[in-house]
Formats: sequence, C-alpha cells, structure tokens
Amino acid sequence: MTTDLSSAAVPPLYREIFDICSNDGQPIHRDVYQCFLSQCKLSSSQLKTIWDLAGTSQGYVNRTTFYKTLALVAWAQQGKQLSDKLLDNCVEKEYPAPEISDLSPVKNLKMILNMKDKNSLGFNYATIIQMDSISIHLVPEKKGLFLKYSEYVVTSNRFSSIVNRRYNDFVALHELLLNRFPYRLVPSLPPKKITSDAHFLESRRRGLCRWLTLVCRHPVISQDPLVQFFLIDQGPDVQHRIRDIFKRAPDEFMTSDIAATAKELLPSEHGQIAVNSQNIRTLVNIVGKLKQLTDASIDRQSEAGRHLDEFSSQLKTLSTLNITQGQTIIENWSETQREINSIARELKPLSSKTTQHADNEQITVSERLGLLLDILVAHKELCERLDKGLHHDHAVALSKLLSLKKRKIQGVIRGTDAESVEKLESKMLTQESVITNMELRSDFSLYCVHMETQLVYAYLGTLSPILNSLITLRIKSHSELHDLWKHVQSFVQQHSISDN
Repeated sequence: MTTDLSSAAVPPLYREIFDICSNDGQPIHRDVYQCFLSQCKLSSSQLKTIWDLAGTSQGYVNRTTFYKTLALVAWAQQGKQLSDKLLDNCVEKEYPAPEISDLSPVKNLKMILNMKDKNSLGFNYATIIQMDSISIHLVPEKKGLFLKYSEYVVTSNRFSSIVNRRYNDFVALHELLLNRFPYRLVPSLPPKKITSDAHFLESRRRGLCRWLTLVCRHPVISQDPLVQFFLIDQGPDVQHRIRDIFKRAPDEFMTSDIAATAKELLPSEHGQIAVNSQNIRTLVNIVGKLKQLTDASIDRQSEAGRHLDEFSSQLKTLSTLNITQGQTIIENWSETQREINSIARELKPLSSKTTQHADNEQITVSERLGLLLDILVAHKELCERLDKGLHHDHAVALSKLLSLKKRKIQGVIRGTDAESVEKLESKMLTQESVITNMELRSDFSLYCVHMETQLVYAYLGTLSPILNSLITLRIKSHSELHDLWKHVQSFVQQHSISDN
C-alpha cells in the first residue's frame, strides 16, 4: 500500500501515541505494535484488515505506517467500512483520533523489550511511576474466631481494581514472589504483631503500601500473572488459593529466554557489580539516617502540635475556673478570664496547622524516603541471599567435583579396578552437569543483579525532588505559622491588661 497522509492534517494525538510506542522516533517494535492494536477494542477481523491496509508486512512499523494505523483504528471504531480509499479521500480537516483507554500495557512491554535489547532499563523514575499507582486503606478491625484481625482495601490504578486483603495474603504473595523471582528485588514485608495499637497498624499500612508499590512498579515482576491475581481476584481465602494456584510455578531462570546467554549480557567489567553492591550498602546507611532524622523532625512537629493543643486546653480550663476570693482580690479577674478564653481560641488554629504540616511532611517526604530506603534494603538483601545461597552452593559443588577427580587420580595410581573408576567418572559427569547448571544460574543471577542495580539507581532520581519538597514544605510551614503567631501576638497586645 503506497497511500501517503497528505489528504488531511495529522492530529497531535498521533505524535503523542507514536512517541509512547517508539524509542526516540525509531520504528516501532512489532510486538509493541501488536500490543497497541490489542488495546483498541476491535474484532480480530478488523485488526487483520488494519494490519493489511497499513502495510506492516515489511517487518517494522515506521511513523507513516503507524499514523495510517491510527486513522484506520479511528474509522473502525466509528463503524466505517475499512478500505484504502478512506485514507486517499479523507474529507475532514484532520484525520480522526482513535479512542484508546489505557496504554500502560504498551509502555510496560516496551520497557521489557528495551531491557532485553539494550541490557539496560532504558527509562527513568518518571516512567516507573506510570506503571501503576497503589493505595491501601485500613478498614476497622474485624473479629475472627479467636482474635481480631485487620483488613486492607487495595486499589490498583493499572487494573482499575479494588480488593480486600488481609496481612497473611501479603505474606503468601511475598513467599511466592521469592520463589518465582529469587534473583530480583523482592522487599521484606513490614512485621507482624499479635497485639497492635493504632500507631502500629498505621505504620504497617504505610509499609504494605510501599511494598506493593515497589512490586507493581517492577518492570519484570509486575508483569507476572501472580501479581495480577493478587490485585484483581475477588474470591475468598486468597492466601490459600494463591498458593494452590502458583506454588508449582517454576522460577524465572527456568522460563527466561536469556537464561542460557545471560553471561553475554553481563558488563565487561565484572568487578563493577561488586562495586555497585558496596555503594548501595553505603546508600542504605545514608538514606536510612536521612529518614530517621526526618521522622524525628516530624515527631517533634506532631508533639509541638499536641503541646499547643494542651496549652490551649489548659488556658480554657483557667478561663472557666471559679475563684470566688480572687474576684475580690484580683482586679478585673472576670475580664482577664474572658481574654484568656479568647487567647485559647486563637491558639487552636496554630495547633491544627502545626499538626497538618507534620502530616504533610510524613506523606510527601518521609514516605518517599521510605520507598527509596525499602528498595535499597531489598538490593542489599538480594546480594546477601545470593552470597549465602547460590554462590555458596556453587562453591560446594566445585569442591565436590575436585574431590571426585582427586579420588579418581588416586585410584588410577593405586590400580583400582576399572568398574570403580567408571563409577567415579559417572559421578563426575553428573557433578559437572550440576556445576554447568549452577554456572548458568550464577550468570543469570549476576545479570539480574546488574539490572536490579540500574532499577535502584533509577529510584535514586527521586532524592532531589524529595529534598526540594522538604524545603518547600518547611518554607510554607514557617511562613504560615509565622503569620498565625503574629495574629495571636496582635490579639494579645490589643486585649492585654495593664501590669499596673
């Protein structure tokens, strides 16, 4: 098909969608193109017609071909009969705009393909946050058979889903993710506590929200059916059903199409992986300290708000205290009490505003630092798991193989019978196969660590905006509190009683 797009103007939406599907204006990957078509809510026959008319048989999808696709999709959605004449004889001022509800699957697939093609993430934190937005709200405690339990309302923007989950449902998901993705960043869950107060429950709610956010924004983990099941399933007893369905799922190494070639994707400087791991351990300490200091500052603000509220309450009590004798001794005592009551009222907004600023800083600064700290700690824990697990097992297997070889050599020297030597050789072959598999796993694990490190560094891009938010909030807080205190001062000066 040679039809161009000269009969009408190209709407800006076409360029926006092309930029989403393309990498820096390059032709669109066929898989991404197919994923886009699947989001257009058209029948298979319509999609096949669009495929043929747009001219995508050349193996790539350039800008012109994609623009033709968008026009044809729009006409198909309008119910028109598709043909190349629609493009040749467009009577409108500009080509029609298609209705595409959600391009998140397209963005996610493009990111995954970028990772495979470039051995790099190919995106930054601004792209990561578009993958999903998670919110978790705590519902009032419910009574179980023996104890009360908490339930959480989990909302996913990506799936437009709202589900109820208990803490043990998160535990089940966490266990399954560790088994499915042993070489990826799977953060630890916030702790469980048999007896819990409101402060602990709120802290755990925030921790669960950060945890699920990291899972749902992970470019690999978020695409697994396990995560989708957790976010959309409405059935009962989730923790047991999710285990029954996914407990036999193989780990990522067994299903990855790059498991056998992961070594070729590793950076040429293998020592850089160890350097990055050490740098991230250092970052854990630094960011952890920053969060600790931020939380301490927020606690002081909250405490100041509570103290102001208590101060106001005490003044209120004083203003209503009936001192019979004082009324005759203290001049204008009744008037003084009225003024004290007025001052107590003036202090209330200060208390509320101080508490409000503390809450804002908790959400805007502390929680974002917490998210960054969680993924840094997850990377540290991943490296520790590999050192204690896979790498240790690899060393043990090598040691066993060397022992078998040594026994064979000694047997040959001593003239051991051929059957015994043959058995040793069989064991050696088996052990070599085990080691080969372990080496492939080791290479794949290092590749995953390499990619996860890039993901961590992408999250580090949030540090500057977080600090900027902290400064902005502090300036706003000091300004508003200054104005309120000035108002209180003016009020007191206008109504104060002379010392004489």
